[in-house]
Amino acid sequence: MIYKDFKDKKLSALGFGAMRLPVVEGREAEVNRELTRQMVTKAMDSGINYYDTAWGYHEGNSELVMNEALAAYPRESYYLADKFPGYDLANMSKAQEIFHEQMKKCGTDYFDFYLFHNVCEMNIDEYLNPEHGLLEFFLQMKAEGHIRHLGFSCHGRAGTLRRFLEAYGEHMEFCQIQLNWFDWSFQNAKESVDILKEYDLPIWVMEPVRGGRLLNLDEKYTVRLNEMRPDRSLADWAFRFLLGIDSVTVVLSGMSDMEQLTENIDIFCDETKLSAEENNTLIEIGEEMGKTGTLPCTACRYCTSHCPQGLDIPDLISMYNQVLFKKGEADFISTFAAKSLDEDKQPSACLHCHSCEPLCPQQIKISDAMQGFEDAINAFFAQ
Repeated sequence: MIYKDFKDKKLSALGFGAMRLPVVEGREAEVNRELTRQMVTKAMDSGINYYDTAWGYHEGNSELVMNEALAAYPRESYYLADKFPGYDLANMSKAQEIFHEQMKKCGTDYFDFYLFHNVCEMNIDEYLNPEHGLLEFFLQMKAEGHIRHLGFSCHGRAGTLRRFLEAYGEHMEFCQIQLNWFDWSFQNAKESVDILKEYDLPIWVMEPVRGGRLLNLDEKYTVRLNEMRPDRSLADWAFRFLLGIDSVTVVLSGMSDMEQLTENIDIFCDETKLSAEENNTLIEIGEEMGKTGTLPCTACRYCTSHCPQGLDIPDLISMYNQVLFKKGEADFISTFAAKSLDEDKQPSACLHCHSCEPLCPQQIKISDAMQGFEDAINAFFAQ
């Protein structure tokens, strides 16, 4: 197992994510406890020492199941991470209550790593609202030994990441972001990596294979990669890309069966990194994929001068392209970013007057795009 240095600790580069544990007959809340126990045993025996859970995973059962699976091991033999569920604004005034309940559910009196969960455009104002006293409370828990290391996960765009760091950066010790070879360009993850380097913060990676999307590429891309390395699986490609980023410390993988776990362990027992050519090929494929089925906006901004609503059309189209890539399903990052805009700047504010469309060099049907984005947002929040 590859290990990375973090202060006085050596963390397994592969972290065991408890968001996608095996379940019974597709029921998200009903985790297969016996299979999870077997997987944790395999993980511990293979040298994985970082385990990541959260309040809302598996409808509140992930913490309980991980407690059961890890109970067989000395507490000092592994590192446990949990998170404050600020994605639900109703929780902002309940930090103390939730934190102590989390310790109870996890069967511990301290977390090795604790995170502000899912910092994004929809919640950053409340995360930074001093009336909630969140930072002060977590720093108190750290002073009392209930939190060993404090950090945050961010699903927001680069500007939101920077805003959080400007406010709380001096107290943060690590940051968890969505990072993979496709999002390096598509969601501009590179900019987030660069910002975190400015603050000298190590990176924890979530969505390394984009929920499995990067394990099911179009044949033309798979052939291209196989021509370079016929012995390398798509999971291997994805993880080795991340191992080549110096600031990445832990790569979290939400493994749902023993096969996934075994393959990932094998990958993380080999420190081989991608060559420059291989790395560039992945990024090129990602850029090609990002253009497939999406709108060819070049951000020339000709359209904005004729929008009576003053919409930032190129930015909205950029966000909508992330929806189109998921074949019409709302994308978490872009949806929350759009919904955080003032109501008169959201895609729903489009008048469908078509005034902008004659100016578009790419002949994009902008009003249709705004309607499609609005529909995706509404469907997401209706769930």
